[in-house]
Amino acid sequence: MAESALLFLLPAAFLAGLVDAVVGGGGLVQIPALFAALPGQAPATLFGTNKIASVFGTANAAWRFVRRVEMPWRTTLPAAAAAFACSWLGAAAVAWLPRDLLRPLILGLLVFAAAYTLWHKDLGQVHRPAHRGQRELFFALLLGAVIGFYDGFFGPGTGSFLIFLFVRFFGFDFLHASAAAKVVNVATNVAALAFFLPHGHWLPLLALGMALCNVGGSLVGTRLALQHGSGFVRRVFLLVVGALILKFAWDTFKV
Repeated sequence: MAESALLFLLPAAFLAGLVDAVVGGGGLVQIPALFAALPGQAPATLFGTNKIASVFGTANAAWRFVRRVEMPWRTTLPAAAAAFACSWLGAAAVAWLPRDLLRPLILGLLVFAAAYTLWHKDLGQVHRPAHRGQRELFFALLLGAVIGFYDGFFGPGTGSFLIFLFVRFFGFDFLHASAAAKVVNVATNVAALAFFLPHGHWLPLLALGMALCNVGGSLVGTRLALQHGSGFVRRVFLLVVGALILKFAWDTFKV
């Protein structure tokens, strides 16, 4: 591998880890960087390398959040379990569902999430869980199943969708929503690795180097989120969702 590719990909992995630790969306940085630097590699190999690099950063961010934030485990763990299981179903569905049909729908959902967050300026400022008991379990499993399927089937914006849903439908503030999203994201990433690793879809040395940089970025991102709280996470969330909207609009309407 050319040295110039490493000099490009390692900083990209650091930035991806930083962004992903705060609000998700690290794939916006890391996946295009891999495709730009290594155009001759098979897409499955690049996606596998991306997942291996990002799972370490996401796991590190989840661990640091767990140590510093009072975690809503009764919602987070069922959601993570359902997401793990359904990400397998999403990956299997790739074979018989055309993914391009999802682009306009996802674009619309992203626009809705951004507009709703901008309109409700107090959204996610106070941590006030909205569900208890069996109702909490049901909605947690439903959220995990839907997002897990989406991540296995399509992927981009998974962390941002998780944060919005935890805030909107569970009453979390943005900081707790980001923490919970990291745990669920670890589950979906591990499920993806269970496919990529046995099939050899990864570049071991590059994945290790990018994983180290991703962890470094996640250390910085988690520190920023914990220091500056929900208001900071909300602003970064809107920036990342805005970038996702532009990406999906380009992919959907380009000629």
